[in-house]
Amino acid sequence: EVQLQASGGGLVQAGGSLRLSCAVSGFTFDDVGLGWFRQAPGKEREGVSYISTSVGRTYYADSVKGRFTISTDHTKNTVYLQMNSLKPEDTAVYYCAADQGGRSWYAPSNPRFFGSWGPGTQVTVSS
Repeated sequence: EVQLQASGGGLVQAGGSLRLSCAVSGFTFDDVGLGWFRQAPGKEREGVSYISTSVGRTYYADSVKGRFTISTDHTKNTVYLQMNSLKPEDTAVYYCAADQGGRSWYAPSNPRFFGSWGPGTQVTVSS
């Protein structure tokens, strides 16, 4: 059974940092696309970052480039999202997702290409 469990969300002031973690199980961690998405109230789900665990290829949305960093720990089957210089507009529920089929390689920000999702974790950035 594929499982993803995100954690690390919380309330932080603008300019602060948070690190999200997502522990995954039920599939081969060494050859999968892993993405972080977020959804704010009244908005569509947005692709934030992506990593291919086999070759380490990464993607970042323009809105987070230079502030967020995605990484993996293959010994813990965990993907991280380090978020620095947080802004109020980063407030959203953050989700981790996995693509075992490879389609996300071509469109890493498209949530339709990720077949497995974990429950979200709330990130709130106060001004």
